[in-house]
Amino acid sequence: RLQESRERLSVCSKLCYAVGGAPYQITGCALGFFLQIYLLDVAQVDAFYASIILFAGRVWDAITDPMVGFFISKTSWTRFGRLMPWIIFSTPFAVISYFLIWFVPDISTGQVIWYLVFYCAFQTLVTCFHVPYSALTMFISREQSERDSATAYRMTVEVLGTVLGTAIQGQIVGKVDTPCIESPFFFGLTNSSVAMEELNMTHDTESLTDTRNAYMIAAGVIGGLYILCALILLLGVREKREASELQSDEPVSFFQGLKLVMNHGPYIKLIAGFLFTSLAFMLLEGNFALFCTYTLGFRNEFQNILLAIMLSATLTIPFWQWFLTRFGKKTAVYVGISSAIPFLITVVVVDSNIFVTYVVAVAAGISVAAAFLLPWSMLPDVVDDFKLQHPGSHGHEAIFFSFYVFFTKFTAGVSLGISTLSLDFAGYQTRGCSQPGPVNFTLKMLVSAVPVGLILLSLLLFKLYPIDEEKRRKNKKALQDLREESNSSSESDNTELASIV
Repeated sequence: RLQESRERLSVCSKLCYAVGGAPYQITGCALGFFLQIYLLDVAQVDAFYASIILFAGRVWDAITDPMVGFFISKTSWTRFGRLMPWIIFSTPFAVISYFLIWFVPDISTGQVIWYLVFYCAFQTLVTCFHVPYSALTMFISREQSERDSATAYRMTVEVLGTVLGTAIQGQIVGKVDTPCIESPFFFGLTNSSVAMEELNMTHDTESLTDTRNAYMIAAGVIGGLYILCALILLLGVREKREASELQSDEPVSFFQGLKLVMNHGPYIKLIAGFLFTSLAFMLLEGNFALFCTYTLGFRNEFQNILLAIMLSATLTIPFWQWFLTRFGKKTAVYVGISSAIPFLITVVVVDSNIFVTYVVAVAAGISVAAAFLLPWSMLPDVVDDFKLQHPGSHGHEAIFFSFYVFFTKFTAGVSLGISTLSLDFAGYQTRGCSQPGPVNFTLKMLVSAVPVGLILLSLLLFKLYPIDEEKRRKNKKALQDLREESNSSSESDNTELASIV
């Protein structure tokens, strides 16, 4: 009881820890929703090169996670900790590179290189922040309940960060008006080219300059929030060193550790389950705005519908934290993720109805909250199970967390590729006022049938996940026994050494 009391975290510490998760979500949300539009309409980069920038940035973002995990595993302990120095030194450079992403250089050639370099640089630097921050979960407390509670705080703040990133970027650049283009099927190809020329002429130099300034102002505000959140994390959270009783004198190498981690059955099953879950929700997230705009016809409502999803997710994370504490994490996975299935089917089967759409948005937000919270809550249990099976191996927390982030970002790239290729094959009309029938059918598949199938597959995989509540309790007791045994051994060694001296 004394040990548990010492490991208990204050509400202030949990809040400071949670605030550290906001920069990743705020910047990620702003880039995810607005970077493509910015490159095409504001920076006026050719669409082919814009796709190269976005794809290369996502691929590099995924690659940097295991790379940073490798270097963190080699980092020595300092007076600031082992993870905090990465967060401290990456922050100013990340903010500078983020701002330069939203700056239009006054150069006739080299724009593509400019955006590619600074986009990849920012992805690298934000990874140097987020991977050690994610692994910090294992270093703030040894108690499972305290880590779970801190994770719930973190997920709440991260979902708020997505709302905040969308709101800041959307409000500041919200005056940018991009009129839609009537389908070229209604007039000849020549007339279509003339219409495009006339539409481009409406964007004079002055309005484009104002738009560019708005994007830079938004980048400045978000960059300031990034620094503020990093300072709160640094000042409010103390990184605790791993228990010496679970460490060997010589740490296992990264590649040996990677082999051990990837051979750990519970970790592979957990990753496989959330891989399909993430893919399902990312397909829904990436195509829901298009679905609302074209298939349902709610062009002026989709921002509010997306906001309803994120607010619902934010408000229901505390409920899921209570639910997993009361009924267990595997039960929370089954109930939370499967609850979206009937609503995803309803929004496609029922005719276009704004009330039904908002109900579906709120229900989807409830499942999004579960998908946000549960993987980060279950990963520490897998790490504890790994420690029991490999008590002489340590320092692999960053590998566990970095490769989970890697696979999550990999699914984001897959979902982006599937969506873009499917819509392009169906005949999607860029900036069109309406879309052909095959496009509307494809959107229905991408936001309903495919996500439902992926969710069902993930639930089957979670059935194989072996760490239930009974297993968690046994692991907790076994870890406590190891610590007590090591503490006793350490005390006897110290007594013997003192007597010799």
